[in-house]
Amino acid sequence: MTDDLFASGGETGRLMTSLDWARTGLGPVTGWPQSLRAAVRIVLSSRYPMLLLWGPDLTQLYNDAYSALIGDRHPAALGLDVRITLAEGWDVLAPLISEAMATGVASWVPALQLLLNRSGYREEAYFSVSHAPARDDDGVTVGVLTVCSEVTEQIVGERRLRLLREVSLPAGAAPDDVGQTCARLCEVIGAHPLDVPFAAVYLRDGAVLRRVATTGPAAASLPAEIHDQDHWGVRAAAATGTAEVTEADDRISVRAGPWGDPVRLTLAQPLPSGGTGDPIGVLLAGVSPSRALDATYRSFFALLGQQVAVAVRTARAYQEERARAAALAELDRAKTDFFTNVSHEFRTPLTLMLGPLADALADESAPLGPAQRERVELAWRNAGRLLGLVNDLLTFASVEAGRATATATVVDLSAYTRDLSAVFRAAVERAGLRLVVDCPPLPRPVAVDPEHWERIVTNLLSNALKFTFVGEIRVTLRADADAVRLSVADTGIGVDPAELPHLFDRFHRVRGARSRSHEGTGIGLALVRELTRLQGGDVTVDSTPGEGTTFTATLPWAAVDASDRSRTVAPSALVAARAAAREATGWLEAHSTMPAEAARPADAVRSADAAGSADAARPADTARPADPAGPGDPAVRSPGGPAAPEVPAAPSAPAGRDASGPGEPAARIMIADDNADMRAYLARLLTAQGWVVQTAGDGEAALRAILADPPDLLITDVMMPRSDGFSLVRALRREEVTEGLPIVMLSARAGGESGVEGFDAGADDYIAKPFAAADLIARLRNSLRLARIRSTARPRTTGGTPSSNAPLMAADAAPAPADTVPTAVDSVPAPADTVPTAGDTVTRTGRSPMSAGPEAAEPLPEAAEPLPGAVTPIAVPGSDVPEVDVVWTYPLTLGAAAAVRNDLRAVLPEDKIDHDLLYDLQIATSEAVNNAVEHAQEPTRPHVEVRLRVQAGLIRIEVQDFGTWRARPPARDRGRGAVLMNAFGNVRVLPSPTGTLVTIERRWAT
Repeated sequence: MTDDLFASGGETGRLMTSLDWARTGLGPVTGWPQSLRAAVRIVLSSRYPMLLLWGPDLTQLYNDAYSALIGDRHPAALGLDVRITLAEGWDVLAPLISEAMATGVASWVPALQLLLNRSGYREEAYFSVSHAPARDDDGVTVGVLTVCSEVTEQIVGERRLRLLREVSLPAGAAPDDVGQTCARLCEVIGAHPLDVPFAAVYLRDGAVLRRVATTGPAAASLPAEIHDQDHWGVRAAAATGTAEVTEADDRISVRAGPWGDPVRLTLAQPLPSGGTGDPIGVLLAGVSPSRALDATYRSFFALLGQQVAVAVRTARAYQEERARAAALAELDRAKTDFFTNVSHEFRTPLTLMLGPLADALADESAPLGPAQRERVELAWRNAGRLLGLVNDLLTFASVEAGRATATATVVDLSAYTRDLSAVFRAAVERAGLRLVVDCPPLPRPVAVDPEHWERIVTNLLSNALKFTFVGEIRVTLRADADAVRLSVADTGIGVDPAELPHLFDRFHRVRGARSRSHEGTGIGLALVRELTRLQGGDVTVDSTPGEGTTFTATLPWAAVDASDRSRTVAPSALVAARAAAREATGWLEAHSTMPAEAARPADAVRSADAAGSADAARPADTARPADPAGPGDPAVRSPGGPAAPEVPAAPSAPAGRDASGPGEPAARIMIADDNADMRAYLARLLTAQGWVVQTAGDGEAALRAILADPPDLLITDVMMPRSDGFSLVRALRREEVTEGLPIVMLSARAGGESGVEGFDAGADDYIAKPFAAADLIARLRNSLRLARIRSTARPRTTGGTPSSNAPLMAADAAPAPADTVPTAVDSVPAPADTVPTAGDTVTRTGRSPMSAGPEAAEPLPEAAEPLPGAVTPIAVPGSDVPEVDVVWTYPLTLGAAAAVRNDLRAVLPEDKIDHDLLYDLQIATSEAVNNAVEHAQEPTRPHVEVRLRVQAGLIRIEVQDFGTWRARPPARDRGRGAVLMNAFGNVRVLPSPTGTLVTIERRWAT
């Protein structure tokens, strides 16, 4: 019968079967009432943890599931008084059990915290517990049936997740620094002492780990800095990973957990850097004495360390970003102060320039001659333009610095706006547009800053004229109950919607937009917005691509109402407006069609039609240069404009140095520049040399004119409307008829990057403004001379033997790299990584390259016969001929040619060799090196070797590559490489399966 009662109880049932129940308060099993037997069967058959307490001794009977909850208290607890088994938690259980037995009503507690000592320590545990009365056969309550489940992991896990979430949440305001962030983190951690009794954040400070924040009662016991001596595992954690320190209660006295037990274990958790570097610090934390440091607890500390690290890294990034922003703000302030100071300093010399120039133009007692007057007018116009730019920069700098103020003055705003618009009427009508000004009187007086209003109207009108090619420009001034509104509407090209939000940003330009000029500072519209806001208003823009744009400046009556004022001030002299109108007129000269009668045979300049008229596709009229102009005679005429004077101090064309040989026609040069004054200046400069000049105001006009009638040389600006200089050069290089046209680029964009971009596009030379007239003329002469050599040498060279000349001819089909252009040998420095250092130079004789001792290298053979078209060696009487034998090795990059030129100049200095001879050797060697770089295929060695030998007055340069040759289609072959090498030296080519050897020879002296 006993076996039947406990048979379904599993392991616990078998233990009950073997237990001597007679020694318990329940007595022998045979004497148990039927109610007890039934209750035992229910408990043992359940898989849910159940405990039956029966009789006055509260004797325990439970199942297998419950035995797992009490740990090592099982199986001793079977048949024992529960008040003994759970003595440490009885103060919590007793009220619940007593209530159930006394009232006969069941109870339920979802998360009952109990102190258990089931694993060798005082454990924090949580149970979901229900107590129901247990009755005997007579219906009297004699015990309690307890159904329970442990929810410790759930309760503790939710508590830890709450801590991690709070740590990850940002503070209400951005932290001031890392220290404050760490203090906030410790404050959050300190609110959860059951899981983290105490904590300290250590951050790296060089080789030291410095404590920046703490929480809990252990703060005073933890070291402020950790150097080499470390008893807390902090340095070990920063180096190798998580570190544990046991018996921490020997160093600190901290009690924690729900039962106030001493903390004996600490954990040092590294704070990851977010990359592959060392941790940024360490989180030192105490481990709860009431929970085992199991895998779940360790995972919690790892996540806590990561959250702390993320917060610290974020604070550092914010702090660094704020420091960068402060540095940028300081830099911006310094820049603004610099602009302000420089602008002020510019005004003094500009005043001293404009004053005397104006006096000279107005002097009737000693009037200027026509030629001198035009020179002075040119200087006066551009000095005035420079003053306008300086004033714009000064105003904008003041606005940016917050120092600008608006001086409100009562003005007749309608009349003032009409006067400002009238200044532009001539320029607008000259452009073929209609100017409509609709500015009726306003109902109330208005007070604005007249200077600011002048700039607002002027910049809006200038902008409209720049981007409008057909139709009209309409200026409207209206007032309603709320504000005064100025609208400047045009029928121009319009603005793409994506560009509208950036239109008022300083220095912003709409890329690819068609305009009359690319000149300007890029702050005009930004200045309009800032000045309008200074008046208390704002400016908006509406635009439809292809239809037009409308700018509206709105001034609220609250900001400009002057009803309480009676005095009206007359407007200013409109100086800024007149200067802007003069500049706009210069744009129009770039796009005006030259009348047929303007290109008379006596004129030296012709203008390419760039206005897009029906005659645009027709070649511009051609004119020959007149005889050298005498004093006061015009030498140049701008398209439709007045005669231009002679260029002051311009180099004349000396005898025997003109670009045109005896009996040859004068060289024809195209000038492409959108600045009318620059075109006129260059035209006067070049016609003084006897050259025929044609001008164009943009890249499109220049391209049409060149393709219709190719000139001998092109001078082009970089920044131009419709098509810039780079696009023009690329387009010409794609055309077979202009593939070899010499091109010189002029630009105000100084710097090596701009020069490299120009050479990459295919230009032969790049000159930054301002330039010296003599330097420009010299470069143009040289470019024309080389072009003439190429044109005369090509027929002879192309007829040479395939083994010698063909590879060199094929080497130049593509536009020449920057370092192959003869006229730009020194324009762009070679990249630093391509210039050989001293370690790259090998002297085969073991002597200094310039030494001439008796142990000279082996004698050179006699010079080979020159190839057709080769030049005659020059003689340098009395020269000391050094003996040289040096080898250089260069990587197969475009910078190799520039590097070899530099090395030749260093080894053969100009005080030892004739300048022209050195120049010829540099050009010939550059071409040979470029051939090797461009055409050596699958080289066995990734470099080109150059050997320079000078012996017995003979210079020999050998250029050896180590790859097979790649030929280029004849249609794309300009043949410049072979032409230049043959022009400057005697050339032999020896191709082989392992590479090609090019030998260049010249006589030092005869």
